[in-house]
Amino acid sequence: MSISTAPVNGNVSFWYADTGMPDPRPGLDGNREADVAVVGAGYTGLWTAYYLKKARPDLSVVVLESRFAGFGASGRNGGWLTNSITGGRGQYVKSHGRAVVGRFQELLNETVDEVIAAADAEGIDAAVAKGGELNVARNEAQLGRLRAWAEEEAAWPEAGARLLDAGETTGRIHVAGALGSIHHPHCARIHPARLVRGLAAAVERLGVPIYEGTTVTDIQPGRAVTDRGTVHAKYVLRATEGFTANLRGHHREWLPMNSSMIATEPLPDSVWQQLGWDSMDTVADMAHAYMYAQRTADGRIALGGRGVPYRFGSRTDTDGATQPETIASLTALLQDMFPAAADARIEHAWAGVLGVPRDWKATVGLDPKTGLGWAGGYVGTGVAATNLAARTLRDLILDPGSELTRMPWVNRKVRKWEPEPLRWIAVKAMYAAYYAADRAERNGRSTTSPIAKAADLVSGR
Repeated sequence: MSISTAPVNGNVSFWYADTGMPDPRPGLDGNREADVAVVGAGYTGLWTAYYLKKARPDLSVVVLESRFAGFGASGRNGGWLTNSITGGRGQYVKSHGRAVVGRFQELLNETVDEVIAAADAEGIDAAVAKGGELNVARNEAQLGRLRAWAEEEAAWPEAGARLLDAGETTGRIHVAGALGSIHHPHCARIHPARLVRGLAAAVERLGVPIYEGTTVTDIQPGRAVTDRGTVHAKYVLRATEGFTANLRGHHREWLPMNSSMIATEPLPDSVWQQLGWDSMDTVADMAHAYMYAQRTADGRIALGGRGVPYRFGSRTDTDGATQPETIASLTALLQDMFPAAADARIEHAWAGVLGVPRDWKATVGLDPKTGLGWAGGYVGTGVAATNLAARTLRDLILDPGSELTRMPWVNRKVRKWEPEPLRWIAVKAMYAAYYAADRAERNGRSTTSPIAKAADLVSGR
């Protein structure tokens, strides 16, 4: 493989290096009126505009975006189209009952196929490969957590999870040191930028203008105020995810968590034969500070992790550059897990932000009195959830008695994050505990789970 050189760092993401940067769209030119103003042109905002116009072609819908469609997490993520219920099912069972939560899980399963079908219908080549999701344990402590998780999953057949032993795991992918895994089928690998660019084009074909280079500074009932004019609309829907903290009055609503990725050069067939990664599963481990990876359509490994998870004051990045030490740690992890690819050159590294609510659970809602709506807080599992959230926003506006509007994430009230420096201290302490526990477990210690202590730090208990 190639001689090592420094990777490209930033420039939004590898996914845009692969597709090329999109041509800029015009910005808003003065005030205008609409039925619905959508703030944010990522997956959530674009899917919302898409389903609203599909259901009601007569609606006037506009999308407002500060940079370009797909600039944020939608163009930088790991490409996991998966069925995760962010934050787990337990609290939802307490509030809504087992049957509703089971149906919520089924809807997320179905959403994976809905995204694939919609992309196909719109002629979007998103490099989809539905191989499922594989979560691998690589030491005894991780294996203990994996088995406990499998016992919990056994009570949720809707999720489709299956416990695999070491041999079965290696039969899917050769991950060094694999002792076992959990696999479920409701996950597909995608190319994030291809999906978001194709979705933006589909929205425009439906007659929805996307105003780029237009920064929304304030959201109020009946209007979205931007640096280029004001859009007056009956409904104003916030779909800003990790950049929500930049909006007036929303600084402490969702914490912008950073995640970083690397991508190798294309690997030769000989390496893929050693890896045995023919199933196209997405891959994660059972570490506390977990990783996530996919085999890309052009034969690379793209692998991610948290890196430096939070910047003081909820600051967000601009061009996607990540820290050299994060690139080094992710590279070392890739080489450790996939030694057949240890000599591969790292061609690109990047970072992005995701939205984290105070209770680490996604939410979608609409206040019918003010017309203000929102969706997000996906905590890194939004590629599928954005689609279900968008269809839920559609129904909250057009069909408020539908099944989707009765799901447990709808119209939840979540307390705000603490002011600085408390939230910075809490997140820093949490991830320090995670990294320390992972180091101890790699050195052979039985589980040193920091989760309860970290949860206390974050919750303020």
